[in-house]
Amino acid sequence: MCAGCFIHLLADSRLKEEQATCPNCRCEISKSLCCRNLAVEKAVSELPAECGFCARQFPRSLLERHQKEECQDRVTQCRYKRIGCPWQGPFHELSVHEAECSHPTKTGNELMEILDEMDQSRHKEMQLYNSIFSLLSFEKIGYTEVQFRPYRTDDFITRLYYETPRLTVLNQTWVLKARVNDSERNPNLSCKRTLSFQLILKSKVQSPMECSFLLLEGPYDDVKINPVIYHFVFSNESNETDYMALPIVDSVECKIGRAAPPPPPP
Repeated sequence: MCAGCFIHLLADSRLKEEQATCPNCRCEISKSLCCRNLAVEKAVSELPAECGFCARQFPRSLLERHQKEECQDRVTQCRYKRIGCPWQGPFHELSVHEAECSHPTKTGNELMEILDEMDQSRHKEMQLYNSIFSLLSFEKIGYTEVQFRPYRTDDFITRLYYETPRLTVLNQTWVLKARVNDSERNPNLSCKRTLSFQLILKSKVQSPMECSFLLLEGPYDDVKINPVIYHFVFSNESNETDYMALPIVDSVECKIGRAAPPPPPP
């Protein structure tokens, strides 16, 4: 099977709390038990595949290059995007658009307004990364590697959720919880999946404790994460954050079924 279907099959089995099995022979399969079939991969690379833009067929081994560099219907952007032109369309219309594009003829004041908006967006992005570097340089910072375990609620209709064992960081006890598709009853039946997580303070505190925490990619994970800094004031009366969406680049990443844990709050 292809890599995407293989990963999806493993994730579905984990959601159902079952051992993954081969759809054909029903033997047990896992990442450690399976290997790439290079002969079949090479044969498949010569089979025809359809271009997503022009619908023409090419050998799979040539399809990626065609879609990126050669296809006349591939989506492209105006060369004046750097000064604010939002146009995007098929490559064969690019030269006509650029010949008529109004952005090169805008006045300096009009361009300054566009560039100011672009600078503000860039400034927010830089603020985020500067804040991350600042947090990582704090005197008191904790990091621990954790593993989520599957559980079911005690409701009449049980819901699947994941929880870590208790961990001690900064002299406090914490727990991380996670859920799939906002506790949907059978998330394995859904093609589109979302993951969300919650940070819980288990120990008692003498006064409210303001914390900042974020989710980062682990050194051995291939989950692509867009970092977001979260802030929360923990107290004895308010010891749980809301469930926050895992800031992944693409929902397909949810099928991997694992993610790097957030470092507990600095």
